[in-house]
Amino acid sequence: MKLFKSFLRENAGMLLLSAAAPLLFPAVFFLYGLPAGPFLYALLLYALVWLSFWGFFFVRFRKAAAMRAALLQTVQDSAQWPAETRTTADADYLEMLRRLSDRVRQMTDGAAREREEAQDYYTMWVHQIKTPIAAMRMQLHADAPPDSTRLEAELLRVEQYAEMALQYVRLSGDSSDLVFKEQPLDGIIRGSVRKYAPLFIARKLRLDYAGTEARVLTDAKWLGFILEQLLSNAIKYTSSGTVRITVSEDLRLTVADTGIGIAPEDLPRIFEKGFTGRNGREENRSTGLGLYLCSLAADKLGIAVTAESTVGKGSAFTLDLAKRPALAD
Repeated sequence: MKLFKSFLRENAGMLLLSAAAPLLFPAVFFLYGLPAGPFLYALLLYALVWLSFWGFFFVRFRKAAAMRAALLQTVQDSAQWPAETRTTADADYLEMLRRLSDRVRQMTDGAAREREEAQDYYTMWVHQIKTPIAAMRMQLHADAPPDSTRLEAELLRVEQYAEMALQYVRLSGDSSDLVFKEQPLDGIIRGSVRKYAPLFIARKLRLDYAGTEARVLTDAKWLGFILEQLLSNAIKYTSSGTVRITVSEDLRLTVADTGIGIAPEDLPRIFEKGFTGRNGREENRSTGLGLYLCSLAADKLGIAVTAESTVGKGSAFTLDLAKRPALAD
């Protein structure tokens, strides 16, 4: 009954128009003075045709409704969808359903992939953060008084991992908290250097930075995050020697070290998500996300980041700060 009511409601106009058509018959018969017999016969024939037509149309309407109901029951199983359709409208609906199903499948696969990547990252993150925590515990439980410089360095590593986890969430999402303004580049660099001073002292590395008078249009927090990641990598893979920070006249900021360098075959992939390369595998202390997050943050700031390296001699990462960020216009 519900289906029949829907049929009447959807076809009410045509039903009324076709039902009113026989009203023309009395006028014609009256004008020509025809007897009532032919009029009644014609009216009967029209009624039979009318009922047959709308009966056939209702059967098709019911079959189409049944097909849609079946699709709703098997909407997640495209193998059970009908291979052929009776009308162009049904074919269009089926095509729309296929496209929507493909889109939902892509979104579902993407979400599953992101969950898997996040799980892998946080599993590695938990594994790595245990190292500085264990080092601090050993310092505190040792017979000798704890080395405050060593403790501060390990605490900095914990803070770094926590900051990376937070930035991973921010950069992986669609939200943006960029605040562009023109500001002294020297203050941003020195803030990052001060933060990593305990690690320079703990590893007995020399920092070479002469300062700069340059001013840049950027977001200080995100540029500082990139610098901190580059400094962290430089310290991590430099056992002795110097980390040098320079700023050229054309606003190219370079962080160079005298560390172990990057293998030539790894260099084109160092900004890929999860790529650790030979150094990460040998040292067993890389998540493969630090430089990936740097590249994402650099994209947000509208700057380019490039790398050069020679195995056994060191690496140099350069940020091109001369380009005006599009978001700041």
